[in-house]
Amino acid sequence: MRLFTYIILFSFTLNVYSQSVYRELNTKLITEEDNEIIFFKKEKSFLFFKKLDSLLFEGKGNINIMHIGGSHVQAGTLTHAVRTNLLSTYPHIVGDRGLLFPYTAAKTNNPYNYKTTYNGKWLAYRNVHKNLPHPLGLTGMLIVSQDEEAAIHIQMRNNVDVFFDFDRIRLLGYSDSGYVTPILQTLSDSIEGEYDSISKSYLFVLSELTDSFTIRFAQVVDTLWEPFYVRGVIVENQLPGISYHAIGVNGASVPSYLKCELFEDDLTLINPDLCVFAIGINDASGDNFDTLAFKQNYEALIGKIQNVNPDCEFIFITNNDSYRRIKRRYYNNTNGALAKDVFYRLAEKYEGGVWDLFSLMGGLTSMKTWKKEGLSKADKVHFTPAGYTFLGDLFYNALMKAYLEYLRENQQNYGN
Repeated sequence: MRLFTYIILFSFTLNVYSQSVYRELNTKLITEEDNEIIFFKKEKSFLFFKKLDSLLFEGKGNINIMHIGGSHVQAGTLTHAVRTNLLSTYPHIVGDRGLLFPYTAAKTNNPYNYKTTYNGKWLAYRNVHKNLPHPLGLTGMLIVSQDEEAAIHIQMRNNVDVFFDFDRIRLLGYSDSGYVTPILQTLSDSIEGEYDSISKSYLFVLSELTDSFTIRFAQVVDTLWEPFYVRGVIVENQLPGISYHAIGVNGASVPSYLKCELFEDDLTLINPDLCVFAIGINDASGDNFDTLAFKQNYEALIGKIQNVNPDCEFIFITNNDSYRRIKRRYYNNTNGALAKDVFYRLAEKYEGGVWDLFSLMGGLTSMKTWKKEGLSKADKVHFTPAGYTFLGDLFYNALMKAYLEYLRENQQNYGN
């Protein structure tokens, strides 16, 4: 079995040079040789790559990747580019869409790769709000309804190359007394979920795979209709594969996630193998950016993740270059360079990796060039859809470069 695995692995490695796994990119802005993840321990000892081996070459296991940030992540384009690149490059593995949130019910932008609609009246709370009357979870968002007509509909936007059908749905939500419960409807099923009081969630197991569902609500006891709280939805199938969970809230900073009381409870349901950190652009947006506080906040957040999975590994994405608008004029935000140094120190402390986007872009004032290329929006903080796709392809290429280096360094181990 080991010899057979080695033959497959060796053939795959050689084939890389004739049929590249990399995405072709516009090389005007980026030198591909500089596009790399810098690890503070050898790639060959990075546990995530070992798990990827088991999945790709033996068809065993499930890998959970969590990518967490602010508006760059809520937009969904960057993370979906990474997700689809992974799955289209290795078409024999299956993808879970993972953690979702019905953003439209919260009256904010929803990622294009899945569609959400809603009925009834919903109140929305985000971890960027100062006062939060109800506990938030991993998504950093919450919608609440006391409307008898309330409903949520979610549908995947599958394509011919990658699809995200599922047969297990976990609704992260509850009512205070349990007198209002969710009913899940698909084209072939209408079922009640199994409530888990520890995670405050309902699990629905379907009889067949589907790409859409509707959640309505029913009153168990004839009393006043009480509020139902929704923190998100996890959709999955029961096949070996990769789940790429994208968690983003517009305007979120590291402290925004620290005040989510149910963060660890929800994280237990995902149990990430790899966490990609992309929080920081909002932390470093002001005049009084405190690098020590920034580092300490990150350490607190990492501690929460390690409480759930001590073996979770980390890749830090540095802030992109950005500008601040002051009285109708734009000024370069020099805090990006300060934040970059903190990310390097965090990666070294936790033996993780750094994808240095700040330097890769060209450092200070580089966002102007990206805007000229149509990749940055006018605010010179956010990217255009083409820009986010470009970043997703870049990050995927850097991750694959590191993985292929791991394969080369470990070839001999497969032949023993």
